[in-house]
Amino acid sequence: MPRDAAATRARLLAAARDEFAEHGIGGARVERIAQRAGVNKERIYGHFGNKDALFEAVMVDALSEHTEGIGLPSGDVAEYAGRLYDYHRRNPQLLRLLMWESLHYGEEAELPGREDRKAHYATKVDALAKLLGTGADRRTTSMLMVVIGLAAWPSILPQLNRLISDVSEDDLPEEDVDAAMRETIVDVVRKATEDRGGAD
Repeated sequence: MPRDAAATRARLLAAARDEFAEHGIGGARVERIAQRAGVNKERIYGHFGNKDALFEAVMVDALSEHTEGIGLPSGDVAEYAGRLYDYHRRNPQLLRLLMWESLHYGEEAELPGREDRKAHYATKVDALAKLLGTGADRRTTSMLMVVIGLAAWPSILPQLNRLISDVSEDDLPEEDVDAAMRETIVDVVRKATEDRGGAD
């Protein structure tokens, strides 16, 4: 791909990520994406074909960035959960994209790129299974989902996180509230994995 075409594609992906995170698949507008990227909207169709394919490319890009930033489960599973928590607090956009995807496709619909995404998570399950000293069984897949869920939930519902945190008698600054949440998540995952070989 020529350098100009690659640069245009990168600008389109960045603009589309912002647009999809703000408006979802249904609410996103090709015209706004093109305007954000500073290109003619025909470039979107030339590079990606249609809006759904553009969203799929955005998801592949966002998930790859997440994997590069976090890596596979390694070392202490509880600290892996802490790294996930940190990542999502700094980068809530991926969670927004995943929530819009869920609303758009529902539970039963066939996700675009499903097989590639399954392979992506199979690699994570295998890494977690090695840490826990198990096979890629139902408990291991469930544990990965629980770890992801615990780490992501405060960023998925930040208003609920804030409301519950405000009930505390401790008058802590926001960074200390975040630190306390992270510590709790790490402790919960450590206790849950102790009997499966996941703690150092």
